[in-house]
Amino acid sequence: MSKKFFEERKDESEVKARIVNKYFAAWAQVVMPTVAKRGRKIAYLDLYAGPGRYKDGAASTPLLILQTAIENPQMAQMLMTYFNDSDGDKTATLESEIQNLPGIGKLRYKPVVTCGEVDDDAATYFNETRLVPSFSFVDPFGYKGLSLRIVQGVIKDWGCDCIFFFNYNRINAGISNPNVKTHMDALFGEERADALRARLPGLRPELREAAILEELANEIQSLGGKYVLPFTFRNSGGTRTSHKLIFVSKHFKGYEIMKDIMAAESSTQDEGVPSLAYSPADASMPLLFSLTQPMSKLKEMLLKDFSGQTLCLTEIYERHSVGTRYVKRNYREALSALEASEMVTILATKGTRRKGTYPDHVMIKFGEC
Repeated sequence: MSKKFFEERKDESEVKARIVNKYFAAWAQVVMPTVAKRGRKIAYLDLYAGPGRYKDGAASTPLLILQTAIENPQMAQMLMTYFNDSDGDKTATLESEIQNLPGIGKLRYKPVVTCGEVDDDAATYFNETRLVPSFSFVDPFGYKGLSLRIVQGVIKDWGCDCIFFFNYNRINAGISNPNVKTHMDALFGEERADALRARLPGLRPELREAAILEELANEIQSLGGKYVLPFTFRNSGGTRTSHKLIFVSKHFKGYEIMKDIMAAESSTQDEGVPSLAYSPADASMPLLFSLTQPMSKLKEMLLKDFSGQTLCLTEIYERHSVGTRYVKRNYREALSALEASEMVTILATKGTRRKGTYPDHVMIKFGEC
């Protein structure tokens, strides 16, 4: 029985599952209207699905996704689900859990459960097969099977986004381990992996983490994933990163939705700016998260980066927020402060505006620095 169920849930597992399920629901609402006009389907792909429940009986991601679809009549008629795992005991348990899920008969398409390794053949299949609009979740144990060719394949088509999860500690240790060179090269690309092997020795832990994430994001972007957004999980003491959840999309709308979701799941905020991280220790160490004054930095960046320009809030947010922790409300707050101190000029092109609001017809003019 121990092989058929996940170990006891950790807070990290709950946060991860909520992020995936919240984005799936939001993603589906965005793509379904367009897909419905074409009489097509949407899909959810989980390549390392597990058995469906933890030992304490709580549902894991596959069952949460199916429950979301069951509760939405339109989604129930359009969604195809594909669950895979390399462990036959887990897939057998998952099939049983799915069959016993209340309301499962409401789904037009029966969930598909397969058992197999996610290997080069799988990567080739996804890269050569045109996918319906799909949201994919890749959550391997460790790094075996975590290939960016898989990510490239599952995001290449219209309406396709992906999240993958990995153990940062194992990746960090594996970069310089010749015994797992093949796996590291599959994740970063051989050229970037070699660059990391040369660059990482001697770097402090926080700089190693930044360098690894930078190369990973650069490789994803080179493969077509224009928007890359990481969410960090820290260890029980809050001192080191344990895991990373990486979101990949080709569209800013998806990036914006996911950032708002990750912001809500962040365990701390500094001046209203979310950490985009979860740490069990955050509640006991509040001083660690009140020293950076990110809103002051945002105001300074806006004045510098948009010097002499006139733009609306939406344009500012889309051009400036990528690669930062800032969400749209942070930009609204920063602009309100700059307006109050007369450091920007507000130009309303039509009608009136409520103070502190910046609809698209309201332009913000930045002075020359």
